[in-house]
Amino acid sequence: DLATLFRAFTLRWHDSLVAHGGPALLRAVREQAPGVRLRFLAESSVDTPELRRGEIDLEANGNRPTAPDVRAERVAETEHVMVVRQGHPLTRVKAVTAARYAEAEHITVSRRGRLGNALDDALARLGLTRRVVATAPTEGAAFEFVRGSDLLVTAPASTTRSAAAALGLTLLPLPLELPPAAVYL
Repeated sequence: DLATLFRAFTLRWHDSLVAHGGPALLRAVREQAPGVRLRFLAESSVDTPELRRGEIDLEANGNRPTAPDVRAERVAETEHVMVVRQGHPLTRVKAVTAARYAEAEHITVSRRGRLGNALDDALARLGLTRRVVATAPTEGAAFEFVRGSDLLVTAPASTTRSAAAALGLTLLPLPLELPPAAVYL
């Protein structure tokens, strides 16, 4: 009986998933199970055993777990977009080409500080290399860099739309083929 349940659930979610889905989940929990509390924890920069030990109830992020005893289900996917400030030089171009995209200065999102990712592989297949000038540990942090510069960040569209709109950022279509961003529970 959800109305009489008193418990805390610990959720380790990617920061953009917390920002995108956390408020709606909390509202639903408050309406249906007012005695339940939610603890949202940030992702770790390394694989950790808390889920296996029962210290985390649900993990949600873009990576399939590597541990064979941890079950995961792919529950969503979304295309990637470029996020730039309003008035960014790429907003004045009729259609951004892969070459123009690669020439821009990029910031990547990596909680582990990785400067490269699948984008670089896709660009390499086209004979292109992008200029990554920095990494940020979260999309929110990357958006702050983008907001005040000519940097661009590539991010999943569905988790980016509301934050980008609130910050006055512009979303542009990605000018190359890239597999969709997945969400695993």
